[in-house]
Amino acid sequence: MNKYKIIGLIFLTVSLFFQACKVAKNYQNPQGVVNDSLYRDVHSQDTANLATLSWQKLFSPKLQALIAEGIQNNFDLKIAQARIDAAQANFKQSKLALLPSLSANANAAFQHLPDVQNGYPQIYQLYANAAWEVDLWGKLKSAKRAELAALQQSEAYKRYVQTQLVSQIASYYYLLESYDAQLDLTLKTVANRKEDVTAMQQLKESDVVTGAAVVQSEANQYSVEVTIPDIRQSIRETENAICILIGRNPGTIDRDSLSQETILTDLPTGVPSQLLANRPDIQEAEYQLQNAFELTNVARSYFYPDLNITAQAGFYNNTLSNFFSPATFLANIIGGLTQPIFNNGANKQRLAVANAQQEEYLQAYKKAWLTAGQEVSNALFQYQAGQEKVNVRAKEIGSLQKAVEYTQALLRYTSNTNYTDVLTSEQSLLSAQLSSISDKLQQLQAVVSLYVSLGGGWR
Repeated sequence: MNKYKIIGLIFLTVSLFFQACKVAKNYQNPQGVVNDSLYRDVHSQDTANLATLSWQKLFSPKLQALIAEGIQNNFDLKIAQARIDAAQANFKQSKLALLPSLSANANAAFQHLPDVQNGYPQIYQLYANAAWEVDLWGKLKSAKRAELAALQQSEAYKRYVQTQLVSQIASYYYLLESYDAQLDLTLKTVANRKEDVTAMQQLKESDVVTGAAVVQSEANQYSVEVTIPDIRQSIRETENAICILIGRNPGTIDRDSLSQETILTDLPTGVPSQLLANRPDIQEAEYQLQNAFELTNVARSYFYPDLNITAQAGFYNNTLSNFFSPATFLANIIGGLTQPIFNNGANKQRLAVANAQQEEYLQAYKKAWLTAGQEVSNALFQYQAGQEKVNVRAKEIGSLQKAVEYTQALLRYTSNTNYTDVLTSEQSLLSAQLSSISDKLQQLQAVVSLYVSLGGGWR
């Protein structure tokens, strides 16, 4: 080969290399998506973050046991693991696509040739074929990176499923405890109402009240008593919901009482940029975007020629007696470039679709950040609102308890009141006590919501 051919070959190789650099672009994380004001009314530079706390340290032992059972048996998590297994298989195959393919063939044929005098000649062949597509434009490498992003996306999805599972189990658990507290309060209230009925009957015999007060007291008792079946139904349904989450047949759930639950007061949110490391759904959205980016590289490479190298080697003879003699060995190597010229616009359509999908996933990625900021802000305000109600609610209950005591005393010893006043104060007190239970539930669930919205629950 003369020097001009060598220089030309070098020039062609270098040109193809630089052209390949332009075809396959490098992925870069989108800029300007997150800022310090992502959390509304929160401007902290402290990197301490509630999300880094393990769920084993955040929750009580009985709740921990339920969460552990859920992580072991939950069907959604098992489905997510199956998706990871499928993605791993695709990624392994994408790596093998960079290697040559190899196949072996053996056959015997009888040919009918009119000009042959000695009957029908027999042809025996044993050979191997190898084919290799040279990845000039980075198509195969981009495809491999796309499959890797898909694998990482499926792993992030499993982490997301786990965070939601932890949140759901904890929320249902606290809701179940609140139903227990409501039932306990209601049963005690019914017992008090029965005492009221007895007291009204005695006062009627003493001509202090009329028969109307007696039947009103009975109706007051029944109005509370009739809520018990509904509360018990709610308990049963919530227990069954937890059983579904933990992969268990419907049954009772071992739990503590709401009064034993301690509300976490130290709730560090860290800085917004930490959400990418903590929230699996944001990670999933970025891996999805990265997958689309690499597939766009693949679509762009279809506009350029493919370089394929094929090789064949084996034995070819019309007899078996000396089939493996060196004279019967054949081998060849062929290399060729295939340049697309006209294919009904398929390449342009493929690239247009890839670009559109990449833009779609970019917007989904940006939305994931805004949604995360909204959830953190909502959870913080939910907690603060519940906290603000605690002291006021305690004062309300204290005043209503005194109102009940005063009206009952006035009814017994003076004529300055009637049973309607007693009835009103008792109903108001029960309502406030039930609201107090809801207030504590709100705070507990707000902690869970904040924990998950910051990205906790999968560690």
